[in-house]
Amino acid sequence: MPDTTAKTTIELRILRYCPSTDTEPAFGSFQVPYSDDMSVLQALQEIKATLDGSLAFRWSCRMAVCGSCGMMINGEPKLACNTFLRDLAPGPVTVEPLQNFPIERDLVVTVGDFVKKIESIYPYVMPKVPKTVEEGTYLQTPSQMEAYASFADCINCMLCYAACPQYGANPDFIGPGAMALLQRYSSDSRDGGQQARLDQIRGEDGVWSCTAVGICSEVCPKQVDPANAVNQNKSNSALDFFLSGLRKESVT
Repeated sequence: MPDTTAKTTIELRILRYCPSTDTEPAFGSFQVPYSDDMSVLQALQEIKATLDGSLAFRWSCRMAVCGSCGMMINGEPKLACNTFLRDLAPGPVTVEPLQNFPIERDLVVTVGDFVKKIESIYPYVMPKVPKTVEEGTYLQTPSQMEAYASFADCINCMLCYAACPQYGANPDFIGPGAMALLQRYSSDSRDGGQQARLDQIRGEDGVWSCTAVGICSEVCPKQVDPANAVNQNKSNSALDFFLSGLRKESVT
């Protein structure tokens, strides 16, 4: 078996920036010993532990579940915990904060605007028919679960926003991640909130701002396919517009 404990070194060029003290971002260079099973996240942890304790970055689960460690690695949005140095050797490896987001410090970006976008599409089941606890649970068939299962895998890592050229040009665009989450709940057979969500995305910065580049699905680490969610929401929005016209005619 290959010896995965053998250590060589690789250079990491990391964008550093502290808004309270720095006039502009600048790269810092670090030489890190690594083995074949070492991830970029582990390299950042090694730097913080042994070379520069001031380096700032987010992480939590270390298994591509929490979505905390998203960053630009060699110019592409990736999760640092499942990007391995063996695939980037001999380097150097460039590490930057997620593009399209304001920098809080070093590799940490501000997530407040992203959270507001997620909150705006009502990210929870709004029951069609409220039931009491005594009336039992809401049941679904396997095929009903299949309708939204892929969109339920989103981990809110924001890689799709970092890759989206439309979000980069217009930060008010609701973005691919929110569209995927919307599709997850509006496709749920127990949910009755479809109309409320459609009302949120029909505006100027809603679903129709997407220019169908599709790179959001290419960078998604969980194969959620937000571009597919956008397309389905465009169809639903168009149908809703058509039906709203019919409803007005029937009233007059």
